[in-house]
Amino acid sequence: VQLQASGGGMVQAGGSLRLSCVDSGRTFSSYCIGWFRQAPGKEREFVAAISWSGQYAYYPDSVKGRFTISRDNAKKTVALQMNSLKPEDTAVYYCAADRTSAQGMSLKSPISYWGQGTLVTVSS
Repeated sequence: VQLQASGGGMVQAGGSLRLSCVDSGRTFSSYCIGWFRQAPGKEREFVAAISWSGQYAYYPDSVKGRFTISRDNAKKTVALQMNSLKPEDTAVYYCAADRTSAQGMSLKSPISYWGQGTLVTVSS
């Protein structure tokens, strides 16, 4: 698994961004994929995860109803659609992979594979 995240940028509060995570490896469809974020001076926070099949997704309350995770195993891509963005969503966002459930991804430590981060900045 070799993950690469992209799609970050600067947006005003209330706006939207779509992040992508692409795997250049060979076993993408076997892994649960998650998104995490880390703001300056804060601990890393779980944002969303999707099961290997795409059937199950899990979100924390902080993003539920605003963020949607999806995957295309044929393209080895996971997307994170972020709507109604708030300044507190500002962070570096990372995608990650492991063999676990979507809910289990929120608790997994350590996680096996990480992509590089992509910066999301939401201005007020």
